Amino acid sequence: MIPAMYLASLGAILFCIGLLGVFTNKNGIIVLMCVEIMLNAVNLNFVAGALHYGDVTGWVFTAIAIAIAAAEVAVGLAIFLALFSSRESIVLDEVMLLRN
Repeated sequence: MIPAMYLASLGAILFCIGLLGVFTNKNGIIVLMCVEIMLNAVNLNFVAGALHYGDVTGWVFTAIAIAIAAAEVAVGLAIFLALFSSRESIVLDEVMLLRN
């Protein structure tokens, strides 16, 4: 069995990688994938906490978060498809639709 400390460390590293990807990339799809990496890192930390404390609450939170992530991806891809059909670009610097 892998110790919970290793899982939590891996989750923290994945979260930092996802955060770096969100701040450095301009492509909308890549930013959405980096947000998903961050969400999966949080899920990994929930599982590590559940393993460490012997409680199923972390597993329940992870199952709910996976369902929310699926909805988030569906909405995000729909938004990017709408932006691509109207602006023909999903580069986040070129999309000024949501700004004042």
